[in-house]
Amino acid sequence: MGELPVAGEEIPKARVLYGKELRSRREATGLTQEQLSQRTFLSRTHLAHMEAGRRTPSTEDAERLDQVLETGGFFVRFQPSLGDEHKVAEYFEAAAEFEKQATVIRLYEPKLIPGLLQTEAYAREVLSSGCPPKSDEERDRLLVTRLKRARILDNFDSPVVWVLLDEAVLRRPIGGPALMAEQLGHVVEFGERRRVRVHVLPFSAGYHALLEGLVSLMWFEDLPPVAYTEGLKSGRVWENPSAVRECQVAYDHALGDALSHRESLALIRSVAEEYEHEAQ
Repeated sequence: MGELPVAGEEIPKARVLYGKELRSRREATGLTQEQLSQRTFLSRTHLAHMEAGRRTPSTEDAERLDQVLETGGFFVRFQPSLGDEHKVAEYFEAAAEFEKQATVIRLYEPKLIPGLLQTEAYAREVLSSGCPPKSDEERDRLLVTRLKRARILDNFDSPVVWVLLDEAVLRRPIGGPALMAEQLGHVVEFGERRRVRVHVLPFSAGYHALLEGLVSLMWFEDLPPVAYTEGLKSGRVWENPSAVRECQVAYDHALGDALSHRESLALIRSVAEEYEHEAQ
């Protein structure tokens, strides 16, 4: 999954200033968030996140804001100062920003260990693949960003993280048996110390509600929840309440078909042991 400040990490100052300026200019015109939302064709949730500094506005967003608020191109001119470093896939940038500020994260991963739980060796193997191939420099840059994402797990209490894994994630030998044994042991460690709640959807479950692809659900302390879905070289953040709710319901249904936390850790340990034997 593509890469977003660590829980409790400061939101970049430029985004905070952008959000404050947006709110100030909106209020100066006497518009509510809902009214500005309707006039700019942006969702109210999207605007709320921008005003809070949690969402980096696109150039198209800025153009609409300048037009409706009659700010003479101010928000478009502000764009370069936001310092978009493209440290992750472009389609994942918004989700990465939300991830760093979320208080609750629930993930479903159908193919790979989620980025937050990847070991350095596993992540390097994943980032070395793909088409077109990446240079060693590009791969290492992305690796640093991915490992930095995992720092949100340094705080035991927040965010609360649930990870739902398809059994295929355990069975796909990324990098070989020794690497997989290490990676699965890493997941078990987080599960055993109760930092992450882990559930596995076994092959025996057959069809389930999330079979179509990756889903990430995120909740925040003072803003509406969002959902993120991802496919091949594409990803989308969903902010519309009804769309977010549909993703939440699908996640709940799939979770109902999964093994318990304890059963899931037992299965992961068992598969890790199989890899260890194979590696010897």
